[in-house]
Amino acid sequence: MFHHSSKLQFPVRVEKPDPEFAMLLQQAIGGVEGEIRVAMQYFFQAMGARGDARIRDLLISTATEELSHIEMLGYAVALNLEGAPLSYQEASAKDPVVNAILGGMNPRHILSSGLSAMPVNANGMPFDMSHIYASGNVAADMLANVTAEATGRVLATRLYNMTEDKGMKDFLSFLIARDTMHQQQWLAVIEEMGGLNASLPIPNSFPQENEAQEHSYYCLNTSLDKPLPEGRWSNGPAYDGHGQFSAKQQPEILGDEPLLGNARPGSGAQQEQIDGVASPKP
Repeated sequence: MFHHSSKLQFPVRVEKPDPEFAMLLQQAIGGVEGEIRVAMQYFFQAMGARGDARIRDLLISTATEELSHIEMLGYAVALNLEGAPLSYQEASAKDPVVNAILGGMNPRHILSSGLSAMPVNANGMPFDMSHIYASGNVAADMLANVTAEATGRVLATRLYNMTEDKGMKDFLSFLIARDTMHQQQWLAVIEEMGGLNASLPIPNSFPQENEAQEHSYYCLNTSLDKPLPEGRWSNGPAYDGHGQFSAKQQPEILGDEPLLGNARPGSGAQQEQIDGVASPKP
């Protein structure tokens, strides 16, 4: 059961409409870094959350907040489209608007949505849900959520720097602040579960003796002309406290050449593939 307030979570104002910026704002709605992505990600994680009910409740609350961000962004898109041309004659009559429509306005904001937001990215591509990560493993999901909020915050800061509109800057500043909190809260869930050390390797329920541990902690260099750069990843204790980082400058080749058997009759292969004989040279 969801409840809705008729008022926005934060004021959304546009001092000077900008149809091109409306197109850019679409990325924050339907882009892979956008609010549809995180809202759906948190919903599906919550619906599959087992164990600590507090984490499920936190996911549901944050998913619902992200829906409110979609609403605010949709309103911001519509406000930025105020005064955009609805016809060629109208566009031709006003030089600044002609410049706006030719300078990057998404024509689908006229043709498809009547000067309002759509569930698409800045290129007009619909969000297809392929970037929803809900594994059923809380630690894995929390790390995915930190990444989602980090890329969302990167996007919001770029949008902030692409407008001079005071109302849009205030609104984006709010979204940036909420991204800060959401990054922090997902990291705090990991800490609540014992911290990163206790969570790694994910899943920590799999018996580590069942993995080939001699390959668990070395950093592998595959460059032909450069050595592996030294860093925290190549020396010292691993983050899970179970191993020591090391480096291998040359790959250790342990497998054989991957050769398949002959093709089956009726498979559409050449007769030479079926017989297993080399083709005669011309």
